[in-house]
Amino acid sequence: MACSRSPSSSSSLPLLPIFLLTFLFYLNFVSRVIMAPLLPIVESELGLGHGQAGSLFFFVAFGYGVGLLGSGVVSHFLTHRLTITLAGLMGGLSLISISRSASIGAIHTGLVFIGFFAGLYLPSAIATLTERVSKQHWGKAMAIHELAPNMAFITAPLLAEFLLKFFSWRDSLSVLGGCAMGMPFFFLLFGKGSRKRGEPPRFQLFREVLANPSCWIMALYFMIAIGSSMGVYAVMPLFLVSEMGMDRPWANTLIGLSRSFGIILLFISGVLIDRIGPIRALTAFLITTGLFTLLLGVVPGATPVSVLVFFQAAFVTCLFPTGFTIVSLIFPERLRGVAVSLVIFMGFLFGGGIIPSALGYWAEAFSFSSGFALLGIASLILLPFFCRLTSRLNLSK
Repeated sequence: MACSRSPSSSSSLPLLPIFLLTFLFYLNFVSRVIMAPLLPIVESELGLGHGQAGSLFFFVAFGYGVGLLGSGVVSHFLTHRLTITLAGLMGGLSLISISRSASIGAIHTGLVFIGFFAGLYLPSAIATLTERVSKQHWGKAMAIHELAPNMAFITAPLLAEFLLKFFSWRDSLSVLGGCAMGMPFFFLLFGKGSRKRGEPPRFQLFREVLANPSCWIMALYFMIAIGSSMGVYAVMPLFLVSEMGMDRPWANTLIGLSRSFGIILLFISGVLIDRIGPIRALTAFLITTGLFTLLLGVVPGATPVSVLVFFQAAFVTCLFPTGFTIVSLIFPERLRGVAVSLVIFMGFLFGGGIIPSALGYWAEAFSFSSGFALLGIASLILLPFFCRLTSRLNLSK
């Protein structure tokens, strides 16, 4: 009977919940990446080297990993809906605390909390999306949801430069944090989030997910994806200013505009995932991302590099809806939240924490350019191995 159909059985997309989740994800993501366009100022004011500046993102990644692993406990007690609300509210408060921090240690602590509350969000958001959206539209729903980090990548440098015209970098964080604290209440009132409870991270669930080789395959995938996206983005302002000789405002403007190219490809990626299947889409997007990351490091000159920044930023956006679609297809609903937590924990800790730190220290010894080249080569070398393993998953279109 019609009255017994679940929300996910509808043949149409529930746009209001999807877009409210997307905007919350946007604020969540801006909180994590806003330090990147501020790095040239923060590095100078705090007397940091490139390696120490890049290492700031390790603390975000560490907190994010802990939040992901603990998200099942929180969502089990609060429901997915209230977990999403809590994550948004406390993420904004964490930004404000960083703006008031007097020492680098306190800033590190605030970054850990930003990561932690951001980590609570994603499993509950994926669980809500896959509950409310029919399976045949998962690719499109994930692509819409992935607008958030891409819009954050676009607007964070522009927003930082705008705020810096009126405020210090610390006061800019306070303004952003205050705005981030307001949005969760709109979701609480109008979001129609899932009232289901998450699965607490019992050892049996972890063992069941970790025993599946697909978990490790997808963890490797997200290490590459997040490293090529957030890892490169985190140090891009330092690269353009210190190695390419650009002014900071122009460098941040270029970085922001380059990410707008990815919005078009993001919508195309959702259609491609549903049309040709996630494995074929994954292969195509990994090849293009690895190639442009490599070229970013080996092609000389500020003008060619500016063009390559656009192409690399565009194709890397397509990796995430593809990955989340595959994870959602591999694991049943009762394991999906735990699976997302584990693969993103491993992927983000390495790609979003270790890679920007390594790129920073590598740049102190050599250059950012050679670091980008090595990252691109690693992506392409791993591709045949990855594709051979994913072909065993036997996922249908």
